[in-house]
Amino acid sequence: MASDPEFQRVQQEIAEVGQKALTRQEQQNKARALERLGLPPFARRVSDAGVTPMRRSRAEILQLNIGLYCNQACTHCHVESSPKRTELMSLETAQRCLEILDRSPSVTTVDLTGGAPELCPAFRALVEGARARGREVIDRCNLTVLLEPGQEDLVGFLAANRVRVVASLPCYSQRNVDQQRGAGVFERSIEGLRRLNAAGYGVPGTGLHLDLVYNPGGPFLAPSQGELEGAYRAELRDCFGVEFSSLFCLNNMPIKRYHDWLSRRGGLEEYMALLVGAFNPAAAEGVMCRGTVSVGWDGRVFDCDFNQQLDLPMLGAGGEPVTVAGLSSLDELEGLRIALGEHCYGCTAGAGSSCQGATE
Repeated sequence: MASDPEFQRVQQEIAEVGQKALTRQEQQNKARALERLGLPPFARRVSDAGVTPMRRSRAEILQLNIGLYCNQACTHCHVESSPKRTELMSLETAQRCLEILDRSPSVTTVDLTGGAPELCPAFRALVEGARARGREVIDRCNLTVLLEPGQEDLVGFLAANRVRVVASLPCYSQRNVDQQRGAGVFERSIEGLRRLNAAGYGVPGTGLHLDLVYNPGGPFLAPSQGELEGAYRAELRDCFGVEFSSLFCLNNMPIKRYHDWLSRRGGLEEYMALLVGAFNPAAAEGVMCRGTVSVGWDGRVFDCDFNQQLDLPMLGAGGEPVTVAGLSSLDELEGLRIALGEHCYGCTAGAGSSCQGATE
């Protein structure tokens, strides 16, 4: 876990002011930054660019954020997860998600995220339930969780259920990783990768996919996914004997801890200008919110995990917030308007950014 004093300061501010008030202030900060720079809000930018209207298509991915509890507290975390968070999806809500999956044949993938999703009691039931229904399952893993007490059988469980592991490793440099994620995290992450490799993950011919995720260590955009993958592969193979399947490059989203980090350094306006200047209409056509449904630990439904953290719920045809309790099938969501905000520039900058990497 990171012992960053700035993280402790933010936690104290949340306790004093309240999470909802800080979230509203954060959204206002981004809007005002664009106003001062004379730059258009995102909704107007996509309209002016002739991008296909931002409405939901048929759902293909069901992403479940099953808890904010995590064994790490990373400086770029857009969900502000940490060992101090207690929010976890109940088994009842998890079962409801599986029932909805039964009536949503267009969904091919169940994507489990957090926090550290593996530390949620509902994690293994969701994995087994989704696999029994013939869906691909993604586990968004921070790697160090594989070394946590009580998780000794986790790698074997993932392999037995043919779970696709998407693992966060923001750099192949120990210094950069430990700066973002806490002292000693890089070394533990490498050990986690070695355990996955030993079980067949990332090894050609096994069918066990191990994808790594890069995100920038500063206020700049992710580089070319294809070019960086070669550097990752060479460095991890030569220095640590580690193999992986592919690399995803994600831009840092200007929300939550990363928003706070930018604001404290006076860099929010500069970063927003960078994102707007790199706006790519082709990337906007492929944004993940068109075909992904995001469900929070409490059963509320959102267009994406970022909107979930900013409390921008998906609204039904009658203007009511959508929840799994009132939802029969994900087919009901097709055609709904996508909730937009200025943070959406992060997904449409450069080659685009999504949970599956570049969108263009």
